Amino acid sequence: ASEGKSSQPGKTKTVVTMTTSHQPQDRYKAVWLIFFMLGLGTLLPWNFFMTATLYFKSRLGQPQNASLGTANLSRDIQASATPMVPSPDQSYLSAIFNNVMTLCAMLPLLIFACLNSFLHQRIPQSIRILGSLVAILLVFLITAILVRVPLDALPFFVITMIKIMLINSFGAILQGSLFGLAGLLPAHYTAPIMSGQGLAGIFAAVAMICAIASGSELSESAFGYFITACGVIILTIICYLGLPRLEFYRYYQQLKLEGPGEQETKLDLISKGEASRAGKEEFGVSAPNSQPTTNSPSIRAILKNILVPALSVCFVFTITIGVFPAVTADAKSSIAGSGAWGHYFIPVSCFLTFNVFDWLGRSLTTITMWPGKDSRWLPILVVARLVFVPLLLLCNIHPRKGHLAVIFKHDAWYITFMAAFAFSNGYLASLCMCFGPKKVKPAEAETAGAIMAFFLSLGLALGAVFSFLFRAIV
Repeated sequence: ASEGKSSQPGKTKTVVTMTTSHQPQDRYKAVWLIFFMLGLGTLLPWNFFMTATLYFKSRLGQPQNASLGTANLSRDIQASATPMVPSPDQSYLSAIFNNVMTLCAMLPLLIFACLNSFLHQRIPQSIRILGSLVAILLVFLITAILVRVPLDALPFFVITMIKIMLINSFGAILQGSLFGLAGLLPAHYTAPIMSGQGLAGIFAAVAMICAIASGSELSESAFGYFITACGVIILTIICYLGLPRLEFYRYYQQLKLEGPGEQETKLDLISKGEASRAGKEEFGVSAPNSQPTTNSPSIRAILKNILVPALSVCFVFTITIGVFPAVTADAKSSIAGSGAWGHYFIPVSCFLTFNVFDWLGRSLTTITMWPGKDSRWLPILVVARLVFVPLLLLCNIHPRKGHLAVIFKHDAWYITFMAAFAFSNGYLASLCMCFGPKKVKPAEAETAGAIMAFFLSLGLALGAVFSFLFRAIV
């Protein structure tokens, strides 16, 4: 009763707004911000692993990483994983680390994204999202603990790859569920997920640069690095738990359950404060009289409607992962010499540049969405990104097998290509993910979002396979 009295003026105002505009407002952009935070938590784990290659390779005994003045190893790691003259096995593991890491990440991502597309209607959304976040949190806690545990190169390599597979398996379920959830809301609510994912890369890249600049021992920096990721994931869990409390979100969730024809009934439920029942259903508690008015949508029919954006987002990420980071992370500075820029070149020019411009491209879709969802320009622009493959392969990538000459040797060429490559990736991928669920009926939007996430994961997996080819061509 006291809660009703304290919130009555706000309730009266909300009811007036809802009956005139037929939908509640996203007050203070709270739902938008939560989806942004969920997007951040979706890709942050993978980005932290991807940008921590300095740490992982040093544990595998790569001499050039072990000798960096700003990345001295702790005594236990020096004794167990980085001898002054690495064995052939250690050198081989370091050499294949980027390619194997990409493959171990993308194949589980594809498999579990496919499973999520077919099984998301049978497993409660809260279990899929919360369960995935908790599992990823546990993996990162184990990773932080293992920073202090001495391991030989081969066991460390195997354990690292298993952790990468687990993170991307749960990440696929999380991402597919999240895009399906966003598909229930207006089209521009997919954009904060994409933008948050872009910011995750920036966050991880900046954290690694700060770790290098601190001059502290690499083991100490890595420990703080992974603990920071744990903190962000915990914050993401808290944000998701608060989502069903928001009126704007409850409106669209109930609209899915009841159908557009019962909108006025739903407005009455919310105005009376009874829409918490939708929140209970969201977390696996069934309301007695709430049943979907339509049968489960046909996946084949939905796929036919969203085939163009689905194939487009698949192609975008095939090209992106085909060269980033498996090829681009092996670029060398032509102007650094013996200066400090050599230590910062890859963290800044490769990871930070990519993630900043990728985030800018994703964020641009909150302002403009050109070309439209039915425009032929969208697939044309997606295919045009093929030009970045030869441009980046002809940069100063080392070691080379002599198949291609270095044409764009200066650092400026590499940075320019990376910026355009990343911006086009973020913008076109975000457009595809926004348009997909809006080419079907509202009741089919969640399934369409899950299918779009599957094709995104398919692109990542294909890119991981092609990365071996692109690296061999160099």
